[in-house]
Amino acid sequence: MRLLLVEDDRLLADGLTRQLEKAGFSIDVTHTAREASLLGEQEEYRAVVLDLGLPDGNGLDVLRKWRASRVSWPVLILTARGDWQDKVNGLKAGADDYLAKPFQTEELIARLQAIVRRTDGRIHAVLKAGRFELDENRQCLTLDDGTERSLTGTEFRLLRCLMSRPGHVFSKEQLMEQLYNLNDTPSDNIIEAYIRRLRKLVGNETISTRRGQGYLFNDAD
Repeated sequence: MRLLLVEDDRLLADGLTRQLEKAGFSIDVTHTAREASLLGEQEEYRAVVLDLGLPDGNGLDVLRKWRASRVSWPVLILTARGDWQDKVNGLKAGADDYLAKPFQTEELIARLQAIVRRTDGRIHAVLKAGRFELDENRQCLTLDDGTERSLTGTEFRLLRCLMSRPGHVFSKEQLMEQLYNLNDTPSDNIIEAYIRRLRKLVGNETISTRRGQGYLFNDAD
C-alpha cells in the first residue's frame, strides 16, 4: 500500500517513515508544497498524510488543488495548529481526517488504516477473500484450515493489494507502484518471485496469471 507523506520536519518525517513501513506502507516523502502538488497528480497513492505548514505554501492549497483535479484518495491532515477552525477548513477542503501535533504514531497509523478501510468499503482490519483471512494489524494470513502464517513486509503488501479486490487483474506495473516507493530500485522479476512465494501458501489456483495482463486473486471457495 503506497502512501505519500508531506512533512517539512525532516526528523519527524524520517521517524514516521520507519514506523509506517513497519505497518505495511510503502512511503514517498516530500518536504515542499510544490513537489507534493506534482506527486499527487502524477502518482497513484492509497492515502496521504499532509502537513499544513509547509515552507513554500499552505497544505490546504495543495489539498484544494488535488480535489479540483479530481484526485480522490483519502487525505489525513497533520498539523501543529490546534485551533478548531483549522480542522473545519481542512475538512471543507476535502480532508478525510485530522490529527494535531503532538501525537502518538500508533494513533496516526490506526487513523490511516481506518480511512483506507472506509475507502475499500470495509469496517474491520481483517481482510477476507474466499477461504483466507489477512490480519492487517498482525500482518499474518489465516489459511482455510485455521493455520496462521506470518508474512514478510513485501509478502504482506502484495497479498493485501491482491485480496483487496478479488477478481480484479492487477498489472505488474500497478503492483510495483503499490509495493515500492520512488527511491526503491527493485529488479524486473521481483513480482514474479513474490507471487511464487505466496502461491506456496494459498495455492497456485488462488492467484491466477492472466498472460499479458497481470495477476488476480481468485476468491471462489
